[in-house]
Amino acid sequence: MNRTTEDCQAPCVTLVGAGPGDPELLTLKAIKAIRRATVLLVDDLVGDGVLRYARRSARIIHVGKRGGCQSTPQAFIHRLMVAQARQGQRVVRLKGGDPFVFGRGGEECDALRQAGVQVTVVPGITAGIAAPAAVGIPVTDRRCAPGVAFVTGHAQPGGGGADWAALARSGLTLVVYMGVSAVGHIVQQLLEGGLAASTPAAVISAAHTPRQRQLRCTLATLAAELHTSGLASPAILVIGEVAALGAADIDAAVPGSLLGVG
Repeated sequence: MNRTTEDCQAPCVTLVGAGPGDPELLTLKAIKAIRRATVLLVDDLVGDGVLRYARRSARIIHVGKRGGCQSTPQAFIHRLMVAQARQGQRVVRLKGGDPFVFGRGGEECDALRQAGVQVTVVPGITAGIAAPAAVGIPVTDRRCAPGVAFVTGHAQPGGGGADWAALARSGLTLVVYMGVSAVGHIVQQLLEGGLAASTPAAVISAAHTPRQRQLRCTLATLAAELHTSGLASPAILVIGEVAALGAADIDAAVPGSLLGVG
């Protein structure tokens, strides 16, 4: 059973989704959990302004997790959460976006429960929705596609990754996480699967931060234009007719303007 933060008795860990970067996009429940925490295990993609809600006495442990970079081993994070919770700490595992959308939240819940640690989950706004919205792209629009598929461009070690040919034939809008390094392979597979070279595409990098930038192009030119643009991870790829919607001239975001934490 997923318990509320108030119900948690030690040992207990709360997985909190910090959203895409702008602290104004945190939920009220997320802010409350961060303020109560005595220990926070923080991912690299959590916006700096988010940590301003932590109490001064809280211990903040950075456990970097970013595709293509050296990362803290997942097993070590599991052990650290369990150890801190068993010591009676109010532990928050603070994750960019949503814990259950390409955030390994399911793995962490399983590891904690197997260790006898209670788990609370506070959802967050995932980048696959927030990044396109930042530049006016709706991930669903009935004029363009019957639905959307959220897919990772980062193949599991030893696995084959997504079936891009099937996705090309699906008629769905494709929102790709962690796809920058594999963009050439993704484009090739989608074209070979029958997706039109003229299909609109977009890349949104560092969404909802002062570094936010975007690229609009077509599937055929996506790999080359992304390479020359200099846009880097974290970035979301959008492939489908919706990528032609929205404002192509929106580039910079100023997070935290209402809260005074930008």
